[in-house]
Amino acid sequence: MTLQQKKKSLIQMQKPMKQMLLALSPLVLASIYFFGWRTLLIFGVVNIVGFLAEYLFARMYGKQVSLAVFVTNFIFALSLPPTIPLYIAAVGIAFGVIFGKMVFGGFGKNIFNPAISGRAFIYISFGYDLTSRFVPPVRGFPGGFSLWLPNVDAVTKATPLVALKNGEVMSRLDLLFGNTAGSMGETFALLIIIAGLYLVIKKTANWRIITGSLGGYAVLQILFWLLGVSGACDPVTGMLAGSLLFGVFFCATDPVSASQTTNSGRWIYGIFIGFMIALIRQFSIWPEAVTFAILLANMFAPLLDYLLKEQKKRKKERAKV
Repeated sequence: MTLQQKKKSLIQMQKPMKQMLLALSPLVLASIYFFGWRTLLIFGVVNIVGFLAEYLFARMYGKQVSLAVFVTNFIFALSLPPTIPLYIAAVGIAFGVIFGKMVFGGFGKNIFNPAISGRAFIYISFGYDLTSRFVPPVRGFPGGFSLWLPNVDAVTKATPLVALKNGEVMSRLDLLFGNTAGSMGETFALLIIIAGLYLVIKKTANWRIITGSLGGYAVLQILFWLLGVSGACDPVTGMLAGSLLFGVFFCATDPVSASQTTNSGRWIYGIFIGFMIALIRQFSIWPEAVTFAILLANMFAPLLDYLLKEQKKRKKERAKV
């Protein structure tokens, strides 16, 4: 590949990253509105540590840092509770960038989504801080823009998924407009949907993966709900609660770690994620299942792509005979 071709390829890869950052920006502003200015400090720490982690490895590989690391940083930060200790946020993004991407050779070679990898690591290592340090959002103008952090005394406020597991009834309007406790970028369902649809329109996110994920979750969750399985909520409330929409629109559609060879592969990949979210939420001790569902799908995506390519190749060979 010539130098000019490499530059052209780099420019083509950077464009979707810019669109991702543009789509994520309103969620950053919303996180400040709901949870105060401390969220901006978390974004600052995560972006600095994430950039430095990639920069050090990129130098060894003789490469440049791409915009993709800032997409990883933003997604990771938005998945955190607003009260997260800063050192945990730093450890998480460093792990995600280094072990989720750079050890595989950098951007375009990673098997797992780096942001999700980092979140899974601190979720397992610092469970209390990832599951029990939530605050209720600020309501009314000017919201969190006038506060550092709202109601610190209520850090044990239950998230919607925990509340649903305990049999509480959640208002869909509250879930839709972000009037619930939760991670910084995962509570405002309506804004997530709008930002996600922007990515679909711009063809940055593949609609088949999104539709497959939401459809797969809805089918299995409807089954649990109609059968009266203990703790099963209706599928609409389940979609609006927790990180399902955020994970499906911004993480499952990652062009590197997702199934990317065929449209049928994208459908299967998405449906698998939806099924696993419903199963893990319903039957595991972790009410928030999106992280592990996407990592499992990432693990099988290369095998899925290989099998589908081989099947397509065999069909062509049989057609020639």
